[in-house]
Amino acid sequence: MLETILRFFQEGGLFMYPIALVLVIGLAIAIERYIYLSSAKRSNRNAFDLGILPILRKRDYKSALKFANDSDTPIAAIMGAGLSRLLNESHRDEIEFAMEEGLMETLPRLEKRTQYLATLANVSTLLGLLGTIIGLIAAFTAVAHADPAEKASLLSQSISVAMNTTAFGLMAAIPLLLSHAVLQTKTNEIVDSFEMAGVKLLNMTSDQTKH
Repeated sequence: MLETILRFFQEGGLFMYPIALVLVIGLAIAIERYIYLSSAKRSNRNAFDLGILPILRKRDYKSALKFANDSDTPIAAIMGAGLSRLLNESHRDEIEFAMEEGLMETLPRLEKRTQYLATLANVSTLLGLLGTIIGLIAAFTAVAHADPAEKASLLSQSISVAMNTTAFGLMAAIPLLLSHAVLQTKTNEIVDSFEMAGVKLLNMTSDQTKH
């Protein structure tokens, strides 16, 4: 099978190399983002469920704010912004706006480089098509000067080789698109957990906030 893959790669022409480079870059981004988001999801859940939430249930808002300020997790920063406004006796709307601002500051770090995967998938597909078109142009040019008896076999062989780049481009694009979908789902889950934590904070402190 390895020999078949190597032959397939070599017969595809020069465009197989940039497609392979795009695939490698995309997979590196996907792996790095998956590890980061998985770690962020775990650390944020622990910071809120095991740290801030138990303190909020005791209505010890100053200790909750201190815990949030001491933590380096995004959810702690968001909760800290809300608790800071709460202790300043701000209105409920002001607390919500403070947490929304914290969420907006956190989003770029969560979505960083994920969108590149969709772009790289499109680039991979387009490189495959471009390689096929250039290969077909070269094939028809070669056939035009070939012996009439060999034209049919030469043309079919050249087209087969030219189509390899399209196939490889799609083979690279599909896992990149799937990775993009998985990472986008993980990002949305983290953002939803931030919003749920904010709602819990507002509900648990509703008697302390001004309406």
